[in-house]
Amino acid sequence: MDEIFLGLGAKGEREVLLLGRANRHGLVAGATGTGKTVTLQGMAEQFSRAGVPVFLADVKGDLSGIAMPGNPTFKHAASLEQRAKDLGIADYAYADNPAVFWDLYGEQGHPIRTTISEMGPLLLARLMGLNETQEGVLTIAFRYADDNGLLLVDLADLQAVLAACAENAGALATKYGNVTKASVGAIQRQLLGLESQGADRFFGEPAFEIHDFLQVDEQGRGMVNVLAADKLMQSPKLYATFLLWLLSELFEALPEVGDPEKPCLVFFFDEAHLLFDDAPDALMDKVEQVVRLVRSKGVGVYFVTQNPIDIPEKVAGQLGNRVQHALRAFTPRDQKAIRAAAETFRINPDLDVGQAITELKVGEALVSMLDADGAPGMVARTLIAPPRSRLGPVSPAERAAIQSASPFGGKYDTAVNRESAAEVLAQKAADAAAAAQTVQEQGADAQRAQPRQSPTLWGRAGKAAMGAVASSAGAMVAAQIAGKKSRAAPVASGVTAMVGSIATSLGGEALGRFARGLLGGLLR
Repeated sequence: MDEIFLGLGAKGEREVLLLGRANRHGLVAGATGTGKTVTLQGMAEQFSRAGVPVFLADVKGDLSGIAMPGNPTFKHAASLEQRAKDLGIADYAYADNPAVFWDLYGEQGHPIRTTISEMGPLLLARLMGLNETQEGVLTIAFRYADDNGLLLVDLADLQAVLAACAENAGALATKYGNVTKASVGAIQRQLLGLESQGADRFFGEPAFEIHDFLQVDEQGRGMVNVLAADKLMQSPKLYATFLLWLLSELFEALPEVGDPEKPCLVFFFDEAHLLFDDAPDALMDKVEQVVRLVRSKGVGVYFVTQNPIDIPEKVAGQLGNRVQHALRAFTPRDQKAIRAAAETFRINPDLDVGQAITELKVGEALVSMLDADGAPGMVARTLIAPPRSRLGPVSPAERAAIQSASPFGGKYDTAVNRESAAEVLAQKAADAAAAAQTVQEQGADAQRAQPRQSPTLWGRAGKAAMGAVASSAGAMVAAQIAGKKSRAAPVASGVTAMVGSIATSLGGEALGRFARGLLGGLLR
């Protein structure tokens, strides 16, 4: 299988997406109710059957049905089966797909976490809507934490480091620049807002390993990673920032592969306009860079949106594979979108694209895919192939059954709270208060004669290691009681935590990431 069958054109021509060109990114656009979700689902399950892992965000809750086979009793089953006959799909049969459910909040799937350090100041500033001055202060806080060996794991760590920066603003000014208490206070208020939206559950450990998205099952089918995003969509900035972080992690973690025979991952970005709404120039430059360069890592990114003009020109110019469902010309903006969409297609002398966009029926689309030479194909009005999996959500019982068989059971479900910046700074403050009291009561000589209060670098690392071992061991015991396999490895988690603590203390975020990745590879 070296192609994704999309449907038949008006003259019976097969419209296909070549797997060798699937990493050239794409666009699926159209008004509400025109069939975008069905098209996305059909493409995703075909990628899976071709051995390509898929990530997709389930913003309405209905894409979870991709994990279950369709059913002849479904109210639209007759239409789907007739569509398959019309398209000449002789082997059409309902089928499920290997799926893993994920959820930032850990309610409808495995939780996905990252650390504050890995998110970085640029994405955090975007997430919190900071101005340029506040973003500068946030960057200073990150640099201060790196220079002082303070691990930024969760929101509490960042709050503690910001407070330390405010207390030492005068001393920091000569080395890093001005830090005003007003800017620190504004950032702290935004952090409280993030916490109220549930973002505190996104920041923490165990941190998500991006390679877990690149799995195949025992039959060689790519895993379909479904992110439960219906609740996440209530915080659109968190949703957009999270998906951009995922793309950045893929770009950093994956090796260069050029143009492979098929992608190593296909990434569907639903409600894509949220990524670009009110985005500052610095963030737009990062989005453009990641989208442009992640292609060479074998990742195909497909933006799904209602209006094609929601995608900025710099990004839209990199989307070679296009599926355009119907648009409605109700407003001047809609008319502009129709003209823009029509101008992006390679001209078909037998088709008035502008008129066809407004006349497309549900399940029809204008399709233009890259050919074997990388040139855009001529646009064709296409009857879209039906999916074989369920159109609609899974039930809570079905979701629970699918999760019980997940290969990641026990790996991410239990949070780990090891010693990081908040604990270190709190201990330093306690030590300082105790030392001051000793000096006041017994004198300076008595204070100097006392043993060291705070643990050394190696002591902190060992404590972090033991905490990770205990947490991983607990996860394994819980998994065994539930009758599930667990991929948690107590020794590996402990040693990784120790090395991460040491490396971050010695060399900051970059060395910490390198050492954890190196050691993780050795332990597999």
